[in-house]
Amino acid sequence: IAATTLAQVVSVLRGSDPGERIPPPVAATAGGAAVDLVDVRGHDFGRFALEVAAAGGHHLSLIGPPGVGKTLLADRLPGLLPDLPEEPALEVAAIHSVAGLPRVAADFARPPFRAPHHSASGAALLGTVHGSRVAPGAVTLAHEGVLFLDEAPEFTRPALEGLRQPMESGQIWLSRSGWAGLLPARFQLVLAANPCPCGRRVGRGSDCSCPPQAIRRYTARLPGPLVDRVDVRVVLPRPLDAELDRGGPGEATAVVRARVTGARERAAARLRESPFPTNASIPTGELRRRWLPDAAGGELLRELERRSSNLRGPDRILRVAWTLADLGGVDRPGRDEVGQAIGLRGVA
Repeated sequence: IAATTLAQVVSVLRGSDPGERIPPPVAATAGGAAVDLVDVRGHDFGRFALEVAAAGGHHLSLIGPPGVGKTLLADRLPGLLPDLPEEPALEVAAIHSVAGLPRVAADFARPPFRAPHHSASGAALLGTVHGSRVAPGAVTLAHEGVLFLDEAPEFTRPALEGLRQPMESGQIWLSRSGWAGLLPARFQLVLAANPCPCGRRVGRGSDCSCPPQAIRRYTARLPGPLVDRVDVRVVLPRPLDAELDRGGPGEATAVVRARVTGARERAAARLRESPFPTNASIPTGELRRRWLPDAAGGELLRELERRSSNLRGPDRILRVAWTLADLGGVDRPGRDEVGQAIGLRGVA
């Protein structure tokens, strides 16, 4: 039932006004009618990484030369995600209403997708307060959905550093003169970047013309602690002509989304007695106490820990391994799942 004024809402609740009845929302096409995974050719590993990220709620980074298909893949991630339950959908609708961006009925249950331009200020990305008015940033407008940062190294350093808190807690703290408070910001981050300023440093990098110092400056624009919080990290080389011409079109969004939904349901059953909605949200302590791999997978993980200086890496690999187990329909991740997760993490 729709109402145009608050007085009409009161009248509807009192029974003196029937209000305007509107038809139920039409189910939105996954990812939008014009955006489908079937259009992506020559990126089998990239498609697989996208499916894993969607199934486990993992943050994702895509590194590759200009025009290789990073944005093409990122645009299709929201279509792979399941519909939002009623309570999160209402929360998202309330956030968008506060920001003056009401949700259309057909998209009510779909996860939001925000892709701010790299020239966006820190306030536009993280949110700010103008007097008594709170202006949600892109991290809050992407709550329960996807935040895509194309040309990520071009964002300002303070804006990128500010992503670390919401990535961990799902909330962002805003504090200004006369006002302080928490805004929801539980999003799935997708970073896209070139490998170097000229963009051709992929594989052997023989076509790259950038001096080493310029490459170091460029890669240093992405803060290490931010990149470290990304579970799935993929390098996308330019597909060969043979790969583009091989076979017919790949799987459609609806087909992959069905697998993602099944994996999410298996994870939800395993996590039903915990407050964690996805594999990516399980904290380290709980992960190590309650959700370990089998003996073979555990040995491979310990081997990685012995030669790794990053203590956070093996835990993130274990989370991805659980997602791979959910996609594969196995009870616990084994050596194969841990090995695949290592590859998706980009660990040699």
